[in-house]
Amino acid sequence: MALLRRLAVNAPRGIRVLSTSSQGKDDLDLTFSNPKDAFKSKKTSELIRAYFVYQICSINWIVENNDMLMKRLRQVVGQRLFEMIMKATFYGQFVAGEDQNKIRPTIERLRSFGVKSILDYSVEEDLSQEEAEKREVSASISVCGDTEEEGQLKQYHVEQRFADRRYKVTSARTYFYLNEASCEKNMEAFLKSIDAVAGITESTGLMAVKLTALGRPQLLLQLSEVIMRARNYMQQIAGGTGNVLTHHKTIEDFQRYLGEHSSKPEVQDFMKKITSDKEGMLHLFPWDRIVHLFPWSNILDKDMNLSDSFRVPDPKSGQMRRLISQISPKEEEMFRNMLRRINHIIQVAAEADVRIMIDAEQTYFQPAISRICLEMMRRYNKGRFVVFNTYQTYLKNTYNEIVTDLEQAERQNFFWGAKLVRGAYIEQERARAAAMGYEDPSCESVEATTASFHKCLKEILGRVKGERQQNLGIMVASHNEDTIRYAIQLMRDYNIQPDEKVVCFGQLLGMCDHITFPLGQAGYSAYKYVPYGPVLEVLPYLSRRANENRGFLVKIKKEKGLLLKEIFRRIVTGKAFYKPVGNYTPV
Repeated sequence: MALLRRLAVNAPRGIRVLSTSSQGKDDLDLTFSNPKDAFKSKKTSELIRAYFVYQICSINWIVENNDMLMKRLRQVVGQRLFEMIMKATFYGQFVAGEDQNKIRPTIERLRSFGVKSILDYSVEEDLSQEEAEKREVSASISVCGDTEEEGQLKQYHVEQRFADRRYKVTSARTYFYLNEASCEKNMEAFLKSIDAVAGITESTGLMAVKLTALGRPQLLLQLSEVIMRARNYMQQIAGGTGNVLTHHKTIEDFQRYLGEHSSKPEVQDFMKKITSDKEGMLHLFPWDRIVHLFPWSNILDKDMNLSDSFRVPDPKSGQMRRLISQISPKEEEMFRNMLRRINHIIQVAAEADVRIMIDAEQTYFQPAISRICLEMMRRYNKGRFVVFNTYQTYLKNTYNEIVTDLEQAERQNFFWGAKLVRGAYIEQERARAAAMGYEDPSCESVEATTASFHKCLKEILGRVKGERQQNLGIMVASHNEDTIRYAIQLMRDYNIQPDEKVVCFGQLLGMCDHITFPLGQAGYSAYKYVPYGPVLEVLPYLSRRANENRGFLVKIKKEKGLLLKEIFRRIVTGKAFYKPVGNYTPV
């Protein structure tokens, strides 16, 4: 509330609002408590549906057994009637439609009320736990085996107990690798989504992509382990003290570390491949730092060979040793196929003027995902935003990773785009770390996660103006009102206007309308994450939404109260058949 009072300090007496100082835009109620503003885009029947769905989500037994109940209902009433019931309730609340033609009315109505769209084709396989574990284990181990090696990091190897990556995860979609053909099919689905975004959103929309949909998980595990083992290698060069991300070493320092071994031919060949930036510094890890040790700029080359690329001199023997566990020629080809798919998706998106958000995933995949994402930014984010990375602030090291990536973007002169989220995998990560015996990567509490989010946000926005003036774009993807207010306050502190296309806000379709719509109607860049797909194929997504809503009972309580107030207001004022017509233009 202190932040709220600070935001309202210059407002007229008795009005808790923030004006955008733009004609044709509403004032923003920073308490997010105005039901009329929140739901002016909704028919009364839609308000009643939302209240009913939230009420169901408040009943623990129903939510815990929702998957079984939906299957039983389908068996009893038949597929056609089941789909009608779902469209009138949960599907209608959280999903925009079955295909790009049927979602058009939802997208256009969102836009007319100042809200843009992030499209996500939310079709998922409904696998049993046994089948999911079988697929994941099979796809996470090389045909060369998974023998223990010196320097191996166990968190980057599959563990049977956590092979079903849906375990303790309620707010993120999961892909399980079947074969290369299924990855091609996923790529085609993403390309169709690009067509939908380009055709419906008038170049204001975005599209979400998960890298695990496009390749074998083993490859992301191995690449992630390479990155972290390389970081450990550089930690040794830095003397094993402090945060490796903050160290700066020259190539001369590297040569001194290797001593007499630096004159060996194979070490000399390795040294020739190391590059330094304009300051002559051999920067450290995780991402841009490795870019100077290994030829990351060649990562998209069709002839790149992983086994040959990721080798470093052993400081004791001077012999070159692999940092990547063994990988077969066929798996090398699969890696190139995965990169080809994501590159093709981004290339098509760039040509269609569509922006791509690459979703964050589990920590054992994330180093590889972020590295690939940054390389795509370096290639495509020249003079504009095309690719956005996602950072999960429940992880203790996220701030360091962000600073590292910001510095790379500054030196290599590309636009840096990010989506900032609290994160979807915290319970799974904690359980896996405890079971496998490695350090828990997550923040210790909800408060610590919020502090991490705010610290990262302040660091990013502090670089927009002033001495650095970096080209940055940030999506604050949060349902937390305090975080939204904090972001708005930072925008005021750093003199960042809503129409400068630096900060945007995002929430899920069917949730937190009392935040999204007032933001969009006040002239802020606001998005809804819009899932779509056939009813039966998005049931796993709907199941997660029910569980997620149960986890936010306090927020739901407020939104339910606002829904009731607006329903009664319309009835009392004779506007029960109100027809929403918007005339807002999104940023």
